[in-house]
Amino acid sequence: MRKAGLVVWEAHQVAASMVRPGVTTGEIDAAVAKLFQDKGAVPLFLGVPGVVPFPAVTCISINEEVVHGIPGARRLLEGDVVSVDTGCRLDGWCGDSAITHPVGQVEPRVMRLLAVTKGVLDLAIELMGKRRRWSEVASEMESYVREAGFSVVESFVGHGIGREMHEDPQVPNFVSKQLRRNGDFELRPGLVIAIEPMVNMGTKRVKGMPDHWTQVTQDGLPSAHFEHTVAITESGPVALTAGPT
Repeated sequence: MRKAGLVVWEAHQVAASMVRPGVTTGEIDAAVAKLFQDKGAVPLFLGVPGVVPFPAVTCISINEEVVHGIPGARRLLEGDVVSVDTGCRLDGWCGDSAITHPVGQVEPRVMRLLAVTKGVLDLAIELMGKRRRWSEVASEMESYVREAGFSVVESFVGHGIGREMHEDPQVPNFVSKQLRRNGDFELRPGLVIAIEPMVNMGTKRVKGMPDHWTQVTQDGLPSAHFEHTVAITESGPVALTAGPT
């Protein structure tokens, strides 16, 4: 899985190098698609079933778009924030991650939103090596975000990942009734999960758009999304979609 994770990391390096005013989301998607092709990797997102099968290898979501934005002709503007989410399968194993980038200069409060969202992902990875059950991690993630004055999206969660992109268990970034009742799981070596906090500046509530994929904040305020595929090893947690060092 580390091999797939490194290809996903490379895809994010390509995307990051293109994030600037005037570039279209479709151009970023095409560059990531070419990288996957060159590496012999199968994109995980392309063709995912839905009312309309997902038409791209990346989800690219801008500003109030939380997740599942469809790349196309839209051009990035100074002051935007853009979330790039992508994944691939290599030699039968999957990797999946997401990063939210500022486009040029953005408002300080928006930069803080990005810092808190990345911070809560980093916190979760650290806690995976110190806690026994996921509910303990999720509780601290939720508190971290709320204490910063933001809200955790509850409509979407992380997931197990291995030979398929979405496997059990579900991995919420908050403590839900389901998690308390029968969704909790032990943190032990061999477990691999995709942890993906989505954090909104305002309300946690989201709504779907007419394209059948894009999800936006109900109040129109910005959202951020960071994700890593993380394995628990005998020596602790390892982010499989992080860089070589």
